[in-house]
Formats: sequence, structure tokens, C-alpha cells
Amino acid sequence: MPVSVPAADRRQRASAAFSLSFLSLVFSITAFSSSYWCEGTRKVAKPFCTGQSKGEHCIRFNSPDASNSNAVQYIWETGDDKFIDRKFHAGIWYSCEEIIDEEGEKCRSFIGLTPAADRGVLWLSIVAELLYIILLLTGAILMSVEMCYYSTVIDGLKINAFSAVVTVLAGLLGMVAHMMYTTVFQMTVNLGPEDWRPHTWDYGWSYCLAWASFACCMAAAVTTINKYTKTILEFKHKRKMLERRLKIKYKFPDHTAPEKACNVYVNSFHNSTDDPAHPIKGLRHLATISVL
Repeated sequence: MPVSVPAADRRQRASAAFSLSFLSLVFSITAFSSSYWCEGTRKVAKPFCTGQSKGEHCIRFNSPDASNSNAVQYIWETGDDKFIDRKFHAGIWYSCEEIIDEEGEKCRSFIGLTPAADRGVLWLSIVAELLYIILLLTGAILMSVEMCYYSTVIDGLKINAFSAVVTVLAGLLGMVAHMMYTTVFQMTVNLGPEDWRPHTWDYGWSYCLAWASFACCMAAAVTTINKYTKTILEFKHKRKMLERRLKIKYKFPDHTAPEKACNVYVNSFHNSTDDPAHPIKGLRHLATISVL
């Protein structure tokens, strides 16, 4: 039997919702495990040059031009020349900054850098992020089950409704978690340790990825709710059309008889895999219901 246009449209909506939910899950896991939520620079004093170190990242105290008064004045009286911008990046778990004159980075726990008064908010943000990922995973599993579900149509609608609720809850938790982390980071910038406070900073790609995950999550929720609502409306419309056709064709003396027959017909879908919103091609199978 060829697939009807409404059924094909619903399958496309289910595929779109699952794709958005899966994309949101991948984005959220990537952002949660990375340390590029915020990036910036710190002004640190240049160390004295030792060995073969170059003068760009250090102060050459015993230089051949030490007897030159102009060189000495340039080094010691120009304030900006005594400092260097050290790049850093921070995430939920740890903060890393580059090492001057060496390759690699030095990392430390971001939880330890957070002021004690805001550490509880950071832990709430971490818990909310974990719940956000768990609910996203649950919603994606439910959507995949719905796509591959070959039992009754009514059970498919129940799974669709439950996956929509789970996805909406995930989006709300994700939004709260991202906002709490933003607040904690700004408080750490103002009240954090002196040897960590950044001179300039901005949000990094992980932060943008986290909000992109939230956007995909809400888009998946809207698509799922739209699919459920449209299926219910189509079902009600087909039911009204069935009642009218039964009333015209069989001329029931009782005005409630078409509705009773339609209810029997609807209840038959609990044990059927047919689409309740499929256009009715005939009423021959309803002849047994005409005894009503």
C-alpha cells in the first residue's frame, strides 16, 4: 500500500526532530568536555632573560647595550614593555594558560579558582548540564524508537508526546545551566585569584556551541509538538468526515449512531498499525458496524 502524503509528512517531521535532537546532544557533550567557554589574555610581568632567551618575551638585564642610556630608558621607563599578554582559555572544569618561552600550557581546576561564595552555583550549573545531556539522550532514544516503531499508532502518539515533554525539559535545564555558568565566570573574573584575573576576555567557541545545542534542542521540541498536534487535528478531521459519510450512506435513525460507529472504528486502531489520518478509500469494512 503506498504511503499517504500526511504519513510521509509526519515521517519527515520525525526524522527532522531526531536529527535536531541528536545534533543538540553532540554539541552539548563537546561543549561540556571542552575548556574554551571563555578566552582572553592576562598581563604578566616579563621574566629576566636567561641563557639563549630572546628579548621579546623577557627583559635582558645583562645585555650588550646595557651601557646605552637610551636602551635602558626604553626597558625600565616604558611600562607596557615590562609586561606581556599571556593567552588563556577556561571551561567548566579547568582553565589553561600558555607558558612563556616554552611549548605547552599550564592548567588548573576552574572550580578551585571560583570564589567560595559562588562555588555552589557552579556545582548547580554542572549538575544541570549533566541532567541536560541525560534528558537529551532520553529524548533522542524515544524519537528513534518512534521512527522505528511498528506497533499500534496510538502507542506511537504516546511516545511522541513523552519525547516532546522530555526535550522541552532538557532545553529549560540547558538554558539555566548556561546562564548560571556565565554568572559564575563573571564573578570569578572580578573576585578570583590575582594570578588568574584576565585583562581582556570574551566567550569562546564552546560557549557558542552550548547555546547552539540549546537552540537545536528547542527546535526539536517544537517540531515534535507540531507533529503531535497536527496528527491529532488530522485524526479529528477524518473522524468528522467519517461520521458525515456514515450518516449519509447508511441513514442512521439515531443521530448518535454515526458517532458510536466511528468510536468502534477508532478503537480498532488500538490493535492496528494503519494510519488513523489516512484518507478513507471505502466504507465496506464498516458494514459490520451498521447493525448499530
